[in-house]
Amino acid sequence: MSTSENEVADKPKSQLSPPVFFGSAILIFLLVLFTIALPETAKNTFDTVQGWLTGNFGWFYMLSVAVFLIFSLGLAFSSYGEIKLGPDDSEPDYSYTSWFAMLFSAGMGIGLMFYGVAEPILHYDNPPVGPGGTMDAAREAMSTTFFHWGIHAWAIYAVIGMSLAYFSFRHNLPLTIRSALYPLIGERIRGPIGHAVDIFAVLGTMFGVATSLGLGVLQVNSGLNYLFGIPESEISQLILIAVITGCATLSVVAGLDSGIKRLSELNLFLALALLLFVLLVGPTVYLLQTLVQNVGLYLSEVVNKTFNLFAYEPNDWIGGWTLFYWAWWIAWSPFVGMFIARVSRGRTIREFVIGVLFVPVGFTFIWLTFFGNAAMWLDMGSAAGQISAAVDDKISTALFKFLEYFPFASVSSLIATVLVITFFVTSSDSGSLVIDIITSGGQEDPPVWQRIFWALTEGVVAAVLLVMGGLNALQTASLTAALPFSAVMLFVCYGLLKGLRLEKIKKNSMGLAPVTSVHGAHVPWRKRLQTIVSYPKLEKCKVFMAEVAIPALESVAVELRETELQVDVTHTETEVKLEISHGDVQDFVYGVRLRSYTMPEFAFPEFKSPQKSGKYYRAEVFLLDGGQDYDIYGYNREQVIADVLNHYEKHRHFLHSTA
Repeated sequence: MSTSENEVADKPKSQLSPPVFFGSAILIFLLVLFTIALPETAKNTFDTVQGWLTGNFGWFYMLSVAVFLIFSLGLAFSSYGEIKLGPDDSEPDYSYTSWFAMLFSAGMGIGLMFYGVAEPILHYDNPPVGPGGTMDAAREAMSTTFFHWGIHAWAIYAVIGMSLAYFSFRHNLPLTIRSALYPLIGERIRGPIGHAVDIFAVLGTMFGVATSLGLGVLQVNSGLNYLFGIPESEISQLILIAVITGCATLSVVAGLDSGIKRLSELNLFLALALLLFVLLVGPTVYLLQTLVQNVGLYLSEVVNKTFNLFAYEPNDWIGGWTLFYWAWWIAWSPFVGMFIARVSRGRTIREFVIGVLFVPVGFTFIWLTFFGNAAMWLDMGSAAGQISAAVDDKISTALFKFLEYFPFASVSSLIATVLVITFFVTSSDSGSLVIDIITSGGQEDPPVWQRIFWALTEGVVAAVLLVMGGLNALQTASLTAALPFSAVMLFVCYGLLKGLRLEKIKKNSMGLAPVTSVHGAHVPWRKRLQTIVSYPKLEKCKVFMAEVAIPALESVAVELRETELQVDVTHTETEVKLEISHGDVQDFVYGVRLRSYTMPEFAFPEFKSPQKSGKYYRAEVFLLDGGQDYDIYGYNREQVIADVLNHYEKHRHFLHSTA
């Protein structure tokens, strides 16, 4: 399952995957051209397609999302949960705070701003079954809203993110959706099947992000109208899309750490400030009570709602709500999944699933309760139905109408508008980065011009769909893009399960290399003792690499080439790596790298200052799945060769076990 790291390193920075890049760009261009050239036909087509999809494939969306949730939780709490998304010796690249901030900002920030007040009010007024405007309708409104924004959405993201991180960071495959299918189709992921999968991912990402950008710009326009009297019109919205897309382009050019990470942390800070404001100036005790009750209601009804298609009470409600959400999350999953994979390297599967499923959901439930329940509380009291009227008139104004009933309404509305804009920017730049990675063959740091191209394309698509078809066009785009990709995701689940199963077989058949001795070449005890108590400096270890480790691996390579295996040895002064290719099955990697450590104080107690003790080095072995945490400094060539053969023999046994 590996790709040569040297091949990756040698790729030019401007490389792209022509079938994926041009295939995606052409399909997007044709849709935009169709929408501009024939607006009425496009609108009618959008309506027809949405009705056909919800009527005929609603069951498939619902069943698929249930599978994704069960699959994610099953992996997290199984023995597979201990496996790292990266080499065994890898550590997370980001702190929990930064990780959570990026998860939340990329995942559903704009949606919560747009629907946090509006959706509970809409369900309260018009529930799927039964009369509206009652206490039962209020309870059902929060239960339904929680269901739409709960762990099902994040399970969809987790499936893609987990698969991408596992195959890319642990098995050195490209960071693209096609890599998750490697256990099923092998090297054919690099052919037409792989190209088609990645094109579906690009289209899903493009239309999913465009949907969010469309919702976001509607709300920004409403906020600016409330604050500064800027008219709510298509011209204003187009100008806003242009300006905010420009900001997103600057952010994506700045890169993940400089741009997206900082904006995500700003988002989290502003969201917390607005959340605490509503809690403290609103009905505090009531909101805390409803939070507890809402969570309990959600847990008690989650199974029933997971499979409820209203087959016995047919209505159009589910197509406009639950199925739209499921399609929206699926359409977003290549984008959010790849993004959270990109920032989750080094975490275990269990840590990843728990973090992705429950931490953002906890914040989401708090947000929806504080805004949704406070809105219904006001609407039944001092607002006297005015919030419901505002929501019925225009959903994008709901948040600002709600904030009117609190002190400092202008300040809180300004913060809300800034928050929508920053969510808009982080969604756009994250989406641009992900599409760029997919269309450049999985490069984690793709060229800047491609990032700019996709950031601008997202803005154009959002603008065209919003102007020509409104919200319905955005919903249809998400539903349509999600249908083929939901089928791809089911294969991704199977591919990941098969890959993890193969890894377990490998672990059982290979185990760890013995540290005290090597098969076929015993290390004399005096030599072992001398090695144990020594703390060699860098120059001595470089001599060991040049005179022992590198020649030993080259000797093995020479012999293996006689058997017509493809064998490569690459080395520097501080690292040497032997790679043996086995075609469509997993390659073998054995390497030695020098790692520095701070000298322990007990080694030379006469040195009081840690700075004086300096560094020492170990010649540590690493395999395809990471470092093995043992040192071979002091071995001779025969002993190094014997260690290589010990690991290779276990690898061949693993290949035999999985044949």
